[in-house]
Amino acid sequence: MAYILGVDIGTSGTKTVIFDESGTALASATYEYPLYTPQNGYAEQDPEDWWRAAVNGISDVISESGVSASEIKGIGLSGQMHGLVMLDAECKVIRKSIIWCDQRTSKEVVEITEKVGHDKLIEITANPAITGFTAAKIMWVKNNEPQNFERCRHILLPKDYIRFMLTGEFATEVSDASGMQLLDIPKRQWSDEVLEKLGIDKSLLAKVYESPEITGKVTKQVAAMTGLAEGTPVVGGAGDNAAAAVGTGVVEDGKAFTTIGSSGVVFVHTSDISIDKKGRVHTFCCAVPGCWHVMGVTQSAGLSLKWFRDNLCWSEMETAMNMGVDPYFLTDKAAMEVPIGANRLLYMPYLNGERTPHLDPNARGAFIGLSTMHKKRDMIRAVMEGVSYSLRDCVEVMREMRINVSDMMACGGGGTSPLWRQMLADLYGCPVKTTQNKEGPALGVALLAAVGTGIYSSVPEACKAVIKADKIQEPVAENSEKYEKVYELYRRLYPRMQQTFAELAQL
Repeated sequence: MAYILGVDIGTSGTKTVIFDESGTALASATYEYPLYTPQNGYAEQDPEDWWRAAVNGISDVISESGVSASEIKGIGLSGQMHGLVMLDAECKVIRKSIIWCDQRTSKEVVEITEKVGHDKLIEITANPAITGFTAAKIMWVKNNEPQNFERCRHILLPKDYIRFMLTGEFATEVSDASGMQLLDIPKRQWSDEVLEKLGIDKSLLAKVYESPEITGKVTKQVAAMTGLAEGTPVVGGAGDNAAAAVGTGVVEDGKAFTTIGSSGVVFVHTSDISIDKKGRVHTFCCAVPGCWHVMGVTQSAGLSLKWFRDNLCWSEMETAMNMGVDPYFLTDKAAMEVPIGANRLLYMPYLNGERTPHLDPNARGAFIGLSTMHKKRDMIRAVMEGVSYSLRDCVEVMREMRINVSDMMACGGGGTSPLWRQMLADLYGCPVKTTQNKEGPALGVALLAAVGTGIYSSVPEACKAVIKADKIQEPVAENSEKYEKVYELYRRLYPRMQQTFAELAQL
């Protein structure tokens, strides 16, 4: 039996899982670490914390599983995207990593757009300039910490720093590199034009691989620290969403997944590159060689329901604690008592601005149609429906781009709700499924390692062998018809509120 490791370097912690070749998890370990916010809007982490978490996690799962180091055939790495790791000439970390959710780079976004050009940027990098992407972070350091920029000799992404520590190799892969805004997405290589216009030396960047390719091997020193065998191959791996796609079997045309976590993501696989010239969705290279994915983002998806729960559902939270159940179990029950349309109540889920299809940091949440007849359960239902309408907006953009969306997986905390999955199935007009295996990104990159080391011949083959559907929600035609009428009203809200949001932001 062959075994494979998946290491997922997340924002809250690093999760390490050891799998057998059939995808069965034998042992798992998670180590958490802090997030630093030195100023409002800033978000940083210490790469050394990631490394300690990875070392401890790898050691734990090898020990707990009892698997011999020689039987571990490969390691795959997943990680939070867009984070900036800068190393000096001695390969030491220069400053804390500025991570994906940091918002300090608004001036750099304007600078990048002016230097490269809005249309040219979308043509090459498939996306407009965004504060979260790595390029804006590099430019911020260049503008505000010139001494650190001068010291910099290597620029890495979070998971690629862990790769360097494991193997001594400077490498990245196409899916994570896509989120730096320095990659030519159609050509799957660094863009000389973008780098030149931004004044970033190409030698600072790591070599780009396809996700299943072997990028290096575990060093003798790391083997002694972790219990791994020296020379264990480490493959390219993937950014977190691309890894989750492999972990849910979304690796062929027509297949997609929806994640309802704090944010919401609709992710669709495509073998033909498709770029939205309006920049409403992101097009990135995916973990399947020669293919891409298109991704829409709802900023405050599960966060909308969490906000409502934390502020207005104290009694439900207390009842849930006494019953020993999740509070969301009770909010689901309450929402199920309310008909489609939430008794003529609409919710706009833009608590912290929006990405798809309205790239607007000023957008805010709103209940529309409140009256004295409405109860708390109506508002819960409206929140869940509003998030679902926003995710349907993402799907509509993709269908406008002529991308096939016909087979949907559901992930994240919200994906565990049968009611939410049924809403999505009815609104998307296609089945919404869950998978038996819940390891997501860690499983995805472990499968990439299985492909890179020859256990499977291709990513689709690996997924067909390992990923099995669990629960399936079929669309109900009668429900779809009712939702469609409400959705049409929902779509009209943002254009009518856009100017009001802008003026509100100036108060």
